[in-house]
Amino acid sequence: MPLIAHTNLPSFERLRNEGETVLSKDRANHQVIRELHIGLLNMMPDPALEATERQFFRLIGHSNQIAQFYLHPFTLPSIKRGEKTQTHIDQYYQSFDDIKTQGLDALIITGAHIEDADLKKAPFYEQLKKVIDWSYSHVTSTLCSCLATHAVLEFRYGQKRQAIGKKCWGVFPHQVLDRQHPLMSGVNTRFDVPHSRFNEITKSQLDDAKIKVLVEGKIGAHLCVSEDLLRIVFFQGHPEYDTISLLKEYKRDIIAYLAKTRNDYPPFPKHYLTEQSKAILNEYKTKLLSGEFTLADFPEQLISKTLNNTWGNATNVIINNWIGCVYQVTHQDIDKPFMEGINPDDPLNLK
Repeated sequence: MPLIAHTNLPSFERLRNEGETVLSKDRANHQVIRELHIGLLNMMPDPALEATERQFFRLIGHSNQIAQFYLHPFTLPSIKRGEKTQTHIDQYYQSFDDIKTQGLDALIITGAHIEDADLKKAPFYEQLKKVIDWSYSHVTSTLCSCLATHAVLEFRYGQKRQAIGKKCWGVFPHQVLDRQHPLMSGVNTRFDVPHSRFNEITKSQLDDAKIKVLVEGKIGAHLCVSEDLLRIVFFQGHPEYDTISLLKEYKRDIIAYLAKTRNDYPPFPKHYLTEQSKAILNEYKTKLLSGEFTLADFPEQLISKTLNNTWGNATNVIINNWIGCVYQVTHQDIDKPFMEGINPDDPLNLK
């Protein structure tokens, strides 16, 4: 929760200049502490749908032990689902019409498995565009993961994602570029991020769109914010991933290879597995392809014990900071994105 500058103590201004969240007494008096309603547009494929729910729900739940959060999952009907997943959606998810009627304080949009660089080929293209257009007018802040980031950059900024040529996946080091932005408060200046994508938005494209990059690595920008510094938060990676997520994805890629829906046996995700784990998985590959092993023999439990998580702490802090920023500027009336006196072009008063 933010500090309140209730006196003229110089340390308050010093901390504010360093990027800490410090509210004036007048601003604090106008805040109304209430629950937050956060939507989750879950576009992930069937095998990852429920895991993605848990990943984002867990991040929100860990972010603040005082605030109360109501999470509202929904998806897009144009995404084809299997019978089991559709039953889950029918039973537990809301429709976008329900979401619009109810209103949201914040929105999270997940990635989706679309390898083609041309997003117009995605079956949900038009429906996703409607959600994004609505959120910009009605939601305090929208957090986008991977493909959702690429979609917003195309819809709102005319920047189409570029094909990388091969899958970028693994765990990669990143550096904080702007340590004063409130989203970076308390975050390690260097931390890792999982990535899994075939496409990217380049640094020059972000510059052309006047998007501010907060965190980047050698594989490109990861965390960015829209020109107003809050209303859209962009992740190009997958900081929400569990420790085991890339291993499960590797297994799904093996299944795809055996089903002949991909041409090659999948390579290892980079900077993720120990050398011993790679040796075990190479032995598994040899025996699988020779017919000695089946998918049931995949050594998931054995490998999972050797995996390290080098991104979770930074992710928790960033999500906590994001929730805090939303809390400080959202309106008591859920149909209005900002409280009275907040400039939508500079909601955090940082410019």
